[in-house]
Amino acid sequence: MAFLRSVLHAAWMLATVVPWGIYMVLASRWRDSTQLWWMAVRWVGWAVQGARVILGIRVRVTGMDNLPLGQRSPAILLVKHQSTFETFLMPTLMPHPLAYVFKRELLRVPFFGWAMGRLDMIHIDRGARAQAFNRVVEQGKRLLAQGTWIIIFPEGTRIPRGQKGTYKHGGTRLAVETGAPVIPIAVTSAKVWPRRAFIKHPGVVDVAIGKPIPSQGREPDELMREVEAWIESEMRRLDPDAYI
Repeated sequence: MAFLRSVLHAAWMLATVVPWGIYMVLASRWRDSTQLWWMAVRWVGWAVQGARVILGIRVRVTGMDNLPLGQRSPAILLVKHQSTFETFLMPTLMPHPLAYVFKRELLRVPFFGWAMGRLDMIHIDRGARAQAFNRVVEQGKRLLAQGTWIIIFPEGTRIPRGQKGTYKHGGTRLAVETGAPVIPIAVTSAKVWPRRAFIKHPGVVDVAIGKPIPSQGREPDELMREVEAWIESEMRRLDPDAYI
């Protein structure tokens, strides 16, 4: 049954991403970046709703009251990364447009990558690290000033359930450079949507949003250690069976 559900959900994703991707490319000619963002959220919302209806995946969120208030209040979201699910889920939860920091190669993915290329995000060349971070800071300052929040997966890649990756301090370096607070977020998506697995399972994904951590006057490494400690302790609280 799980295999059949996963096939149906994959078909749903494919059937919706093709017309969505085409429409996003065409709409970029007359829509501004904010309008395009909320159009994109509509499609990822379909993906999340499809996961709920077809796969039986439900979402339980705590800590929404920790998110900053105000249309221009800056924030850098540092999120635990276990599967593709949270990349779809986060835009549907947040009251602000988000700018993902992602590798430029994703822009070549048909339809999905074409649509992403029309959004105001930060795509980097990992082969030129110094220039890549300068680009992140330059674009990050502009995006934060206009009310867009930056979202980064500090482990850099999807991490198997019950494991911890290496937390890289790029997100906290950006926070220190811009003065924006960081918001740690724990996500237990691998319980139902394992890393690099086609077959998904019904269940609950817990999302815990931490309180904003000020970045002014902090060192990036020290700030990231605080973020890492919070996220990993929350992961053990939310999914204790994975950390026996």
